[in-house]
Amino acid sequence: MMKTICGVDVSKAKLDACVMPGAMARSFDNDAAGIAELATFCRAHATELVVMEATGGFERRAFVLLWEDGLPCAIANARNVRLYAEAMGVLEKTDKIDAGMIARFAQAKGLRPTPLPSRPQQRLKALVARLRQVTDDLVVQKLRRSALSDDAEMTASLDEVIALLKRQSRTLEGEIGSLIDDDPLWAHLAATFRTIKGVADRTVAWLIADLPEIGTYDNKAIAKLAGLAPIADDSGNRKGKRPVRGGRAGVRSILFLVAAIAARYDKSLADFRNRLSKAGKEKMVIRIALARKLLVRLNAKARDARTQFAYAT
Repeated sequence: MMKTICGVDVSKAKLDACVMPGAMARSFDNDAAGIAELATFCRAHATELVVMEATGGFERRAFVLLWEDGLPCAIANARNVRLYAEAMGVLEKTDKIDAGMIARFAQAKGLRPTPLPSRPQQRLKALVARLRQVTDDLVVQKLRRSALSDDAEMTASLDEVIALLKRQSRTLEGEIGSLIDDDPLWAHLAATFRTIKGVADRTVAWLIADLPEIGTYDNKAIAKLAGLAPIADDSGNRKGKRPVRGGRAGVRSILFLVAAIAARYDKSLADFRNRLSKAGKEKMVIRIALARKLLVRLNAKARDARTQFAYAT
């Protein structure tokens, strides 16, 4: 049976909605008042699911407020929606058309609601995102500082910015640590992850914030979620290269770094990397395989930790 779905094309200022079937469309402001009007519009058309694309954060407020107002919401991959539109022969692109295509894609894909993160999860994700930004800014400023000649004024200016970013970094790390320690399950997962040498506080924070499903999915599913699962490209007798694509880039990037560090201390990881190298595998293939192996271990440890925690409580 066809669901009534409202597709929402999100921008910084506007929310363009289209309910399918029927193609009833309206535009709303992307603020609290506009989102409340969108909720009323959805209820007036007996909407069963509201679907919006991930747009770098502009969708978060609408997603949270609609869920809190009792309207189930789902997040769709923007690239997949665009490919679906082109496959349907829809090459035009306007906000109204995009909203309709989001709804049609959700219907064809059979999208289910994306669970609303808890308030602590939302807070942790925001803190980790900000820490990532500060860390990136700090790297840029340090590079600028190292490239300077003997210009005392410019050096002092950069030193001041670097000192500020370091203070912010320490403050954010403290808030993240306190938030994790205050949650019994997170604290248990954090202690479990740290049993792998090379996995430090930042890695723990990244995993809990950006991969909260860890320990609840099987190994293949969690690797796909992180964008570390090879994608088959075979046809007939041809066996193509199996690249990785999609997934959560932030998780994947930190796993690349941590896996290389962990291999210095863990003989089995080092042996695995060396076997791949001797087999003539490309460096990027080795990096991906090593990160995936580490993720599988972390996933197994998280699964055991969740089971132990459930029994203990």
